[in-house]
Amino acid sequence: MPAAHLILVGIPGAGKSTVGRALAQRLQRPFVDLDEWIVEHTGRSVGEIFALHGEAHFRALERAATERLASEMVPLVAAPGGGWITVPGLVDLVRPPAQLIWLRVAPARALERLGGGVLARPMLAGPDPLTALTAILAVREAAYMQSDHTVSVDLMTPTDAVEAILALARH
Repeated sequence: MPAAHLILVGIPGAGKSTVGRALAQRLQRPFVDLDEWIVEHTGRSVGEIFALHGEAHFRALERAATERLASEMVPLVAAPGGGWITVPGLVDLVRPPAQLIWLRVAPARALERLGGGVLARPMLAGPDPLTALTAILAVREAAYMQSDHTVSVDLMTPTDAVEAILALARH
């Protein structure tokens, strides 16, 4: 069993929250969705935070959530937002010893998974979410590639992804 935090990264729709909850349950660890933590502690949705205060403010809230995560002594599973990995210094707060797992998925497949939930994603708002998500992946891919492990989840169920992560994270 991995001794450190497992942090799932990837574009919106990769399955970070779904797989993260299943992985945490399997490992009998707490699960933290950083976006949900931010919403809970601010009383505003991510979309409202972006609209009212802008992306820089949201990234500052992510930093606070990551600092809280880094101070947790009990190993857990975490799912930050898709852009978390690109914010300078955040990865350094948790790694080492945390392991980053990139849930790699094609943008078209990610949009299928998001369904109507795409409307709640500020970075995907607009007439062409596929083009937006493809551009997001292009900008973030190099950062995602710095993860400790990559799991291509396009054709995986959440259970399949959990099994793949467990096999990789033990090493």
